[in-house]
Parts: sequence; structure tokens; C-alpha cells
Amino acid sequence: MRKLIFGMNATLDGYTAATGADIGWSGPPSDELFQWWLDQELANELSLYGRKLWEEMSSYWPTGDQRPDATPAQIEFARNWRDTPKVVFSSTIDKVDWNTRLVTGDAVAEITRLKAGDGGPMAIAGATLAGAAVRAGLVDEYALVTHPVLVGGGTPFFAALDSWVNLNLVETRTFPGGVVLTRYETRR
Repeated sequence: MRKLIFGMNATLDGYTAATGADIGWSGPPSDELFQWWLDQELANELSLYGRKLWEEMSSYWPTGDQRPDATPAQIEFARNWRDTPKVVFSSTIDKVDWNTRLVTGDAVAEITRLKAGDGGPMAIAGATLAGAAVRAGLVDEYALVTHPVLVGGGTPFFAALDSWVNLNLVETRTFPGGVVLTRYETRR
């Protein structure tokens, strides 16, 4: 069975985006944090995206390595992003590119099928999509990268749950600027 990991940047008050889908609060990551995200991406064999995050990522990373100011880590991230197989879950878009497959049907059923298969870890991103996977009990690990900012509303990292999810702390780490990583595994 494949491991499913949900990780995103979030505000101290628990939002992945402020009201109006604003993610400007996160600013550019430190080199150390960017390298951590790159290492996570390199370890995943499949990336699962909701529509909104897919649109954000696919508007930048397919050509991110061609930008004149791209760092070596950004170049590697862009190339890995293009090469890593991806699945986008959406009922409102009809076409995806960049080594990506579109699923318009039941996301939980498809994630369950993918998780039951052979292969390495899968990353799930996009708070709405991840929320459905969390409620279905499919997420094995959480990586919460908390930025020291309060935005007061927006898209929550954690969606409403039907029951508790007990976790074990795996790692904590502080990055420049007071950004804190906490990683947890689901206690089964």
C-alpha cells in the first residue's frame, strides 16, 4: 500500500490561503525551506492536486527552470515537477498537461484505488481535495509548514472532520523567518 502525505504552507491561524485565495502572506521561501520542499517532491512518485492548486502550480513550474533568475534548486524543482506523474481532480476543467491525468469522478474512490496499488509515496495538495482524503481516513502523514502570520480567514488547512484523527509527532524543525515545520503520522 502506498503512503499518502498531505503537506502545505499555512498561516499560524491555520489557513493555506487568505480570503480571496491570497497566498502572498507566505512570501518567497528561504533557500533552506525551498530545499526541504524540493526534497519532499523528489521523494514522491505521484502528486495529487485539486483544481485550484493545479492551476497555480501549472502556471509557473512548467517553465520555472527557464527563468533567468532561477536558482539551481528552482531549476531542479521545475524539472522534477514536469517529470513526476500527476493526477488532477476537477469537474470544471477539461484538459491538463505536463505528465498529468485528469479525474472528473469520485476523488475518494480514485485516491483509494491509487493508494492500494504498488509504488512509492504520493503527495496530496490542495486543501479541499486533501480534506476529502482526510475525512475518508486515507492520509498517512501531515507536513504542516506554519508561517508566523495571522490572516483571519480563508481556506483552512484542515477541513471539518466527522471524527478525531490521532497523530504521532515525527519531526519539528524551524526555518529562517520563524517558519516551523511539524510532521505527524496518523496513529492507526
